[in-house]
Amino acid sequence: MSEWLFSYGTLQKEKTQVGVFGRVLHGLKDVLAGFKVVAIEITDASFLSKGEDKQQQTLIPTGNNHDTIVGTALEVSEDELILADKYEPGNYTRKKVTLQSGKVAWIYLAG
Repeated sequence: MSEWLFSYGTLQKEKTQVGVFGRVLHGLKDVLAGFKVVAIEITDASFLSKGEDKQQQTLIPTGNNHDTIVGTALEVSEDELILADKYEPGNYTRKKVTLQSGKVAWIYLAG
């Protein structure tokens, strides 16, 4: 069974997808409403050891549907979702949302 993972950052890059999942993922452009992107500093050593920047993006809910984020809905398997969990910084959590297309997708945000 496939899942949707909404990416607004590094997982949109093919190089990152191959490194995390071993393949380039099928993705569709989509929009997430009611959130804003903010920059935060990552201190998770295991994440930084993968060559990622200290400055990363995360989402914060605003409750305002005029706040939108353009990204990519990536089709992943349940096993690949677990790989994504391992890839993301330790303080990020996964949450289900509904995208503008109607797809129910997972997002990662700093907790």
